[in-house]
Amino acid sequence: MSVQERKQRERADRERLIVATARELAEQQGWDAVTTRRLAERIEYSQPVLYSHFRGKREIIGAVALQGAAELAAAVRAATAAADGPRARVAALARAYLDFAEGHPAVYDAIFQLDGGLPYAREDTPEPLKDAFAALLECLGEVAGEGVHPGLFTETFWAALHGVVTLTRAGRLPPEDTGRRLELLVERLSVV
Repeated sequence: MSVQERKQRERADRERLIVATARELAEQQGWDAVTTRRLAERIEYSQPVLYSHFRGKREIIGAVALQGAAELAAAVRAATAAADGPRARVAALARAYLDFAEGHPAVYDAIFQLDGGLPYAREDTPEPLKDAFAALLECLGEVAGEGVHPGLFTETFWAALHGVVTLTRAGRLPPEDTGRRLELLVERLSVV
């Protein structure tokens, strides 16, 4: 291995460490606790080293969002692959989405709530974000109904799921009724 290859590998390893540490700190204490100073202390590098990878917290949030979007896509695909029939796949998608949001609240916030400097729903949207939407579309497109644009249906279903997540987390909806909300959402919006 050349010196250049070793340096590139070390740089990639440091970047992964920064993202993993930011994610861990955000999951434990919230995004307000994630500062370049605290990250530098935790990973035992100087702040200038962090800034050589990311221009600041916003870019770190973006990196966590991209990683999380890839994980969300994988979770949705795994859940829908194990389900039998279109409606069961939609129910599995909804459950996987909510489970992801509940299990990784800081990552979910990085993807959907915080400004990570990432473009959404545009040509230059990063591939992990496009793929997360594609994972939803693969399943939801088959139940959109005749004459309904699959992408528009997917956006609407996704918005409903996001609303359930956001309102439940904010204490606006009682969590004990989440299962019934999902059943209603799948029942009313899935045309099979």
